[in-house]
Amino acid sequence: MNSVKVNEIVETLNVNFIFGEEFGDREVTISEVSRPGLILSGYSEFYHADRIQLIGRTESRFLNSKSSQERVNIFERMIQPNTPAVIFTHMEKVPEEIIPVATRVGMPILGAPSKTGRVHANLTNFLEGQLAERLSKHGVFVEVFGMGVMLVGSSGVGKSETALELVQRGHRLIADDRVELFMIDELTLVGEAPEILENLLEIRGLGIIDVMNLYGVSAIRRSKRLELIIDLVLDDGTVEYDRLGSKRETEQIFDVLVPKVRIPVKTGRNLAAIIESAAMNFRANSLGYNATEAFNRKLDELIRKNNQ
Repeated sequence: MNSVKVNEIVETLNVNFIFGEEFGDREVTISEVSRPGLILSGYSEFYHADRIQLIGRTESRFLNSKSSQERVNIFERMIQPNTPAVIFTHMEKVPEEIIPVATRVGMPILGAPSKTGRVHANLTNFLEGQLAERLSKHGVFVEVFGMGVMLVGSSGVGKSETALELVQRGHRLIADDRVELFMIDELTLVGEAPEILENLLEIRGLGIIDVMNLYGVSAIRRSKRLELIIDLVLDDGTVEYDRLGSKRETEQIFDVLVPKVRIPVKTGRNLAAIIESAAMNFRANSLGYNATEAFNRKLDELIRKNNQ
């Protein structure tokens, strides 16, 4: 099971330890974050104690309205051995009654200066990205004209060399060789490089190059939504292709159908320029313009004129 340590949350987001920094290795395994309104009022059925508990200004005012013993009772219901952490937003003052309960279960208490809604959104997005199920695919992931494009194909077809030329033309590298894909919602896949391969590109005969050091920080990107798969296929004369582009292929990754095009590879073809055109054509299609349909309309008009 994937997990995120509380220390990683503190290092990544605008969140700080208020108490229990020594418990920073405590693991978070669920991306959902709870606003514990009902448990504060005493209703504990369906309470998810295994989530991070977020206490905002409203919850803090409610706690302040209670006696010291009532706060002790509330925290003993709310904080369980599997509760990862409690976060107070707006840097609200932490009730002292929570400290002994948190100490007993080894749970850290965090504070955030931002509004509760913002903390909730940032925390949820971070946890969903870190805890999502991941799939590793062989390929090269690049950003072309702002689109996430994954190049796939057999080993030696020229994916990395094409990516290098795209970088030289002003586009950005995300991952070479292995692409880690994860789903952040039912329609969106995001890809990134494994940590050990970040910024690196392998070119046969040259070896491994560091794209960021050679071309600058503008040549790389950490992650990107996957919008198009381009399959580079060696053209040996036996494979037939859709010359008009009327067929629509997709590849299912998790539950997301990703558009896919196949491009034949042979000597003399400028793959970087073709991939740029494929990306722009896909963007035009998504905006409602389809060159194939426009050609078919013109062809139908020409046929009608010739039959008159």
